Amino acid sequence: MIFTTARPAFLLAGVALAALVATGPARAADTAPAIDTAADVGTGDAAGSDTIVVTGRTTRSVTQVTALDIQKVLPGVSPLKAIQTLPGVTFLTADPWGNNEQNISLFVHGFNAQQLGYTLDGVPLGDQTYGNYNGLSPQRAIISENVGRVTLASGAGDLGTASTSNLGGTIDTFSSDPTADMRVNVQQTVGSHDALRTFGRIDSGTFGNGNSLYVSGVRQKARAWDFRGKQGGYQANAKFVHEDATGTLTLYGAYSDKTEPNEDATVITVANRATAPYTRPFFYPDFAAARDHLASGAYKAAGSNYRNYYSDAQRTDYLAYAKYDWAVSDKVRWSNQTYYHHNDGVGVVAGPIDVAGLPQLFSFYFPATGSPTSAANLARLTTRFGGSGFATRTTEYRIDRGGLISRLQVELGDHKVELGGWYERQSSSAYRRWYALDVNAPSSPYTRPRDEAEPLITQYGSQVRVNEYQAHIQDSWRVVPSLTVLGGVKATIQSATQRVPVQPIPGSFTGSTALPEGRITTKRFFLPQIGALWDVTGDEQIFVNAQKNIRQFQTSAAAGLSPFALGSQAAFELFRDQVKPETSWTYEAGLRTSRTFSFGPITGFQGQVSYYHVDFSNRLLGISPNPAINAIVSGAAILQNVGSVRTDGVDIAGTLRFGPHFSLYNALSYNNSTFRDDYTSGVTIVRTAGKNVPGSPKWLNKTVATANVGIFDAQLIGDYLGRRFATFTNDLSVRGYYTVSARLAARVPLGENGFVKDATVSVNVTNLTDKKGTSTLSIGAASGTFNAFPLAPRQVFGTVSLVF
Repeated sequence: MIFTTARPAFLLAGVALAALVATGPARAADTAPAIDTAADVGTGDAAGSDTIVVTGRTTRSVTQVTALDIQKVLPGVSPLKAIQTLPGVTFLTADPWGNNEQNISLFVHGFNAQQLGYTLDGVPLGDQTYGNYNGLSPQRAIISENVGRVTLASGAGDLGTASTSNLGGTIDTFSSDPTADMRVNVQQTVGSHDALRTFGRIDSGTFGNGNSLYVSGVRQKARAWDFRGKQGGYQANAKFVHEDATGTLTLYGAYSDKTEPNEDATVITVANRATAPYTRPFFYPDFAAARDHLASGAYKAAGSNYRNYYSDAQRTDYLAYAKYDWAVSDKVRWSNQTYYHHNDGVGVVAGPIDVAGLPQLFSFYFPATGSPTSAANLARLTTRFGGSGFATRTTEYRIDRGGLISRLQVELGDHKVELGGWYERQSSSAYRRWYALDVNAPSSPYTRPRDEAEPLITQYGSQVRVNEYQAHIQDSWRVVPSLTVLGGVKATIQSATQRVPVQPIPGSFTGSTALPEGRITTKRFFLPQIGALWDVTGDEQIFVNAQKNIRQFQTSAAAGLSPFALGSQAAFELFRDQVKPETSWTYEAGLRTSRTFSFGPITGFQGQVSYYHVDFSNRLLGISPNPAINAIVSGAAILQNVGSVRTDGVDIAGTLRFGPHFSLYNALSYNNSTFRDDYTSGVTIVRTAGKNVPGSPKWLNKTVATANVGIFDAQLIGDYLGRRFATFTNDLSVRGYYTVSARLAARVPLGENGFVKDATVSVNVTNLTDKKGTSTLSIGAASGTFNAFPLAPRQVFGTVSLVF
């Protein structure tokens, strides 16, 4: 069922949940609140839990999804897509698993993906910028089936979080531990668009003196839903745990080699809103059709919505960590963790040479005798680029980073004091190159162009070195058995240096004379947090929290809002002297409850209602000197602080239980994030004061209904996404919509004595109603235009899981 005027129903559902939270029967407190640490939210892999909202005993709003819920969404789903059912979260992407990184859209309380922090078992994963320079996505860091839980702290996150970008919260992914008994798990998924996913895991069980381990691997491939491009890759994980009276040693390693076909967004303007295509599919592998399209002039006729031959993202990652939790005494624990990550990646676009300003770009490298767009010059360029009329552009990435995280916890009576630090050394590079696309041997998106031919053009080459330093101290004071107060402060330093072995020809990198070289250092020594947790009863808690945080400058010449992408040394030095990092003050207050009772058919309720206010300062914006330039060419932006953002919002979420066989979860979220200032682009004043932050809806509602009877269980997930503005000036917007996904499964326990101990068969359907709508938005910097990605259609997947 598609709801087109359903907001009142969502509001009523949220009010009902709020009433249940506020009016549940009270009883005397019988437990003291736990100390506020990340571990209080949950430990272990929680594999047997089916709780979506977890009322962790913290001073902040913290919710999580566990292993069981993650795999119910879709076997193999990414950790980020798995949290889309949590309150305040907007997650969109082109594929049902959430793996495609090029068009991921993630908002939490008005903050976008690059303003959040991400970790795996405490290891920093960077800021998730596409073409990342300081990390990797959670879905590359761990195989989905090995995830134990994913936790969302929707404020600024824990003081000890190893992140330089967690203005608006942290998303912490935790790997499951090896099982205590020996077992083998094999899982096979097949489905729409030739999807095939094979997962296997071997657990050793406990052996020796407190040892256990697992090794696992996955092979996944699928066809993109709107063209013949293939998603595919291999991953492997291994984890070893040794436990004894002294402490716990954990070793973890991950390998990922993935290729994701990208999508091209449709360019939407005031003039073409009614006629713009829903999708911009690639021609690959039909090279003849692509050439016919070019010869007929259809590319130019399509304007900005022309079709490329192909585009893809190829990423290879190696990640490892070693962690030792030392129980020094019953009052002192000291945790130390070291990690290393290497990435080798490339983003590829193959398309026609006579669009998007490319003839002008190529004229810097192959000077034209007349106009760069003349027929004679285009014919000459066609010959240069392999005779096909197409060229292949790459952005080639490398990351090497390693670090150390240390945390010391000491209990002193009613105080629990924590001191911690984080250091990371990053080395990254980005090279932009252009290759010929041979008419007689066209390339494919599954090979590296550099492996087949030398580049015709190396447009630029950047190398960046970064040192990150972070330290924190906090005290959690149990004032009385029912009241805990937390106070602490964090300090952070980032020092980054760029050198440019290959400078662009002046003017070829639009608006630029040269990429800058030099160092930029930012320091903040006082980022405080204070909070309190009152255990009103044994079932209800009230929490309040206030926290300041910073987002350090991004440090890439190829991605993000980075000073190293500025087009001149003078612009870089002006930025270094005048521009400030983004900062935020986040204030939260809320009520949690968790009760078991008998109220007609209702046997239990767990929920949370929270209010938050954010003052976001020094918003950083890239302003292109030529907004009409297509991203394929790239342009040097002017980076400047353009004022502040004010956010107010409410999240109401809870789960009703109807005996052991049925539960109903609902989360209603309201967010109002508005710009407080206008800004200037050249000589033009852009009127953004009072406008809503684009891309982030005011209203969200999520519903999860779960039923299990005998060996069968079923689940329906409903997701309402409200209206979103698509430009900073709010002159264009996209309508809200409601999507539904479903799961039906049968589990057949076969007993511990048989060869097969457990068998599960499940069917998942995404976008059950085959809804069409706008998925990710690429926000328009100017009024009157934006880019939109399509919503993926209904897809069906079947999975068989066997445990031996």
